[in-house]
Amino acid sequence: MQRSHKIQLVPNKKAVIYFKQACGIARLTYNVGLSQWKNDYKNGKKPNGMSLKKWFNSIKREQYPFVCDVTKCATERAFANLQNAFTRFFKKISDYPKYKKKYKSRDSFYLSNDKFSIKGKYVNVPRLGTVKMTEKLRYDGKILGAVISRRADKWYISIQVKVEPIILTDLQKPSVGIDFGIAKYAYLSDGKYKDNPRIFKRFEAKLRRLNKSLSRKTKFSNNWKKTKDKVARLHKRIADCRLDFIHKFTNFITKNYGIVCIEDLNVSGMLRNHKIAKHLQDVSLYETRRQLEYKCSVVRYCDRFDPTSKTCSHCGWKDIDLSLKDRIFTCKNCGFTLDRDFNASKNILRWATPKVKACGQNSSGLKHKVSSETVLNEAGIKLA
Repeated sequence: MQRSHKIQLVPNKKAVIYFKQACGIARLTYNVGLSQWKNDYKNGKKPNGMSLKKWFNSIKREQYPFVCDVTKCATERAFANLQNAFTRFFKKISDYPKYKKKYKSRDSFYLSNDKFSIKGKYVNVPRLGTVKMTEKLRYDGKILGAVISRRADKWYISIQVKVEPIILTDLQKPSVGIDFGIAKYAYLSDGKYKDNPRIFKRFEAKLRRLNKSLSRKTKFSNNWKKTKDKVARLHKRIADCRLDFIHKFTNFITKNYGIVCIEDLNVSGMLRNHKIAKHLQDVSLYETRRQLEYKCSVVRYCDRFDPTSKTCSHCGWKDIDLSLKDRIFTCKNCGFTLDRDFNASKNILRWATPKVKACGQNSSGLKHKVSSETVLNEAGIKLA
């Protein structure tokens, strides 16, 4: 099992210049490889990442001699990333690969495990030297590689480590169904709910002012770059606040419940409704699901087409006329009245449980997950 630990770096001026140069070379190599891929394809060839890597190594000392100033991992990994991008495109997972742009707030380059070493709070980067980290590596195991990246004006290193898998066996805690939404971020089947923090709304006015100021600057001028860094820092703060909220919520679920039942929502399809798209992106449903999958012992899914909100959790009667503006569900068959999200969470718990059959059931199977020891300790889960 592989785990990654992302640690902030404390680089000096020399290290910052090296990092920026390595990120620029990785971006250049990717773009050159993409252009050559297109040319080979037009000429009837079948390009791949390995052939492009051999081609680039044969010309780099003549046409791009500056790439030798940084680690060779920055160029080698770019072709592997390009190959992966085309693989995803052919599988219809993502769009056709695009050229990487300069002046992005996120840049990165790769380091293979035999090109760097870690000792305490210091990492030894090839052709640079030691760079201080803010904390030690928390995982024990074989180091597989690392990625040095930039977010706004901060530099981070994400270290991949191969660790022993730990199987969660403590499933004596109660099961829970969770209905995610906008009015309430999450409604649990036992009556508890979590209000939507609406994090983006707190920073929306400030972000609008900064974007307006950025649009008035001359592009690529010094003032434009300073303002762009301010916008990137604000975006990073919004993302950090959102991640902090999601981590606290998922840790609460992991500590108190064993089997977690959620809906297999089509988030990309829901975003086509432009009236709620901004609020849906703010609650970050995919990130919540991702964290639940790796933190919880068992995650079960209710089919996205199940009428969880329109079906009475007491008798099974279905209200086909229920609309989004109706926040209270009233059953015309048995008179049962309940908040529509609370009612949906109860149905999710029933329909995502394979042993219990119910009206409209079309649930997916059981999904077992393993987690790292650090995640388990943070979540307060006892190991067998």
